[in-house]
Amino acid sequence: QVQLVESGGGLVQAGGSLRLSCAASGRTFISYHMGWFRQSPGREREFVANITWSGGRTNYADSVKGRFTISRDNAKNTVNLQMNSLKPEDTAVYYCAAARTSFLGDYPNEYDYWGQGTQVTVSS
Repeated sequence: QVQLVESGGGLVQAGGSLRLSCAASGRTFISYHMGWFRQSPGREREFVANITWSGGRTNYADSVKGRFTISRDNAKNTVNLQMNSLKPEDTAVYYCAAARTSFLGDYPNEYDYWGQGTQVTVSS
């Protein structure tokens, strides 16, 4: 089992940057693929980015491609999401998630563990 704690959210103006971090407990972090999802009021939770256990492969939602970068440090049990050129439509609660699956999934039900979320608000 792994426990996840996100940090780094906040209020930023459009065009600005934020870096989200997710700290994982447990010595099996390296065996999990990791993902970031987001959810805004009235909308379903949506995929943002994910990364394989080794960090060798990443995927991004089209809406964030070229602006967001996911990375992980297995020695520190952390996964990060660097968000640049933020837009008001990026406003949401951002969640870190861990998956035990053998494939790199884009859907929330493919992930086994979730953090509590961190709020990102982008003002226009």
